Amino acid sequence: MVNKIKIITFVLFNAFSLTYLLIPTPTLKDLPSSAKSNEPGDTVQLKNVSAYYTNLSRTEVMNFYKSVYTNPIVIRLNHPPELSKSIIKDTIQSYYLEELSLPFKESLYINGYEWENDVFTKPEKRIKNKLIYEGKEYRSKITLKLIPTPIPLRLLSFFATEIAIIFVLNLYYKFFIKHAH
Repeated sequence: MVNKIKIITFVLFNAFSLTYLLIPTPTLKDLPSSAKSNEPGDTVQLKNVSAYYTNLSRTEVMNFYKSVYTNPIVIRLNHPPELSKSIIKDTIQSYYLEELSLPFKESLYINGYEWENDVFTKPEKRIKNKLIYEGKEYRSKITLKLIPTPIPLRLLSFFATEIAIIFVLNLYYKFFIKHAH
């Protein structure tokens, strides 16, 4: 009976996991109340990169992109802004860098640059970094980098992780549980 329950649990878990892994991720929408940048490096020059000039706050930007992912398994990570130079492009200005990760599926990096809060520029000199795009002033520039995972790689990563976990649990059972008696 116990083995039957284990098998049923294993099959159901893998069925749900396959469904999760095979369902396509939603298409990213344009940031509302924002101007989509057509500057070099913000369009087709860098794969899966786009940028927006906006007056939305960091919270509003993050809430908008979190709402795109209706999946309950979204993980939100806060990274040091310096990392944006290696993840997005080496010339990017950054005030914050966050990641929305769908495990085994994709990651969306959201880099925000707020010229008034630039920690690398003295407050009295920040005015020279004011963001003006197409004649309009903006509080921040949001740069997105989407890193999708192809379906074969999703499946390979998931099943390799599952096999590793099963292997470790079996080792634990053999060496610690059996030898404890």
